[in-house]
Amino acid sequence: MATGRSHRPATRSRGIPEATVARLPLYLRALTALSERSVPTVSSEELAAAAGVNSAKLRKDFSYLGSYGTRGVGYDVEYLVYQISRELGLTQDWPVVIVGIGNLGAALANYGGFASRGFRVAALIDADPAMAGKPVAGIPVQHTDQLEGIIQGEGVSIGVIATPAGAAQQVCDRLVAAGVTSILNFAPTVLTVPDGVDVRKVDLSIELQILAFHEQRKAGEVAAAGAVVPPVGSGPEPVAARRASAAGQDAATDQGPDGDVPAVMPT
Repeated sequence: MATGRSHRPATRSRGIPEATVARLPLYLRALTALSERSVPTVSSEELAAAAGVNSAKLRKDFSYLGSYGTRGVGYDVEYLVYQISRELGLTQDWPVVIVGIGNLGAALANYGGFASRGFRVAALIDADPAMAGKPVAGIPVQHTDQLEGIIQGEGVSIGVIATPAGAAQQVCDRLVAAGVTSILNFAPTVLTVPDGVDVRKVDLSIELQILAFHEQRKAGEVAAAGAVVPPVGSGPEPVAARRASAAGQDAATDQGPDGDVPAVMPT
């Protein structure tokens, strides 16, 4: 979820739609897998299937990049990797600071995909003095008192917040004041930022709740499909059952003077 207007991404200033920008990492992931297998070219249909979109949408997205492929041959995999990486700004080194080194922050610090995708973890920050100096993923944790100096010294423009919800806004304010202009927020809260700062929110609980909704609906559909209602007048047994039910209803409505339902005595 983005909050505030962006101040700089070249893709938007060049007229590439947000939806297309959001799909570019999917294409890059699929292309990178092809490149690692030394696949030289790929058709739009194959790449679209690998990225989970339809081929018409893929061709439209690539038209914004000025890449149209070759009829009968497809797209050059290595060239597309370079082209999309350049469009996403991944051909340069982006220093990133992670604030909040609990279980989630430590897991993020240990994620091996940062370096291979153009990001460098410049610092790990935590408010707990007991964490200071402890190495996580080979990087010593530093106290939040050093946050501003680290951001300015390392030239950090991207911050990752993995703190509890109650501390997230204060951390966000300090990041922005120190010069951070893009924030990836893992805290379960909505951040308020000024114009010119981009926020992307990752909320695992919301994603799980959405999956729970779909699971509940699928279970309801299965239950509904398993409920077989016999057709009216389909045979002697249903007719008899309806007569017995009608008799029971008549007895139920034949109440005594005090409103009690009299017992039905056997004949």
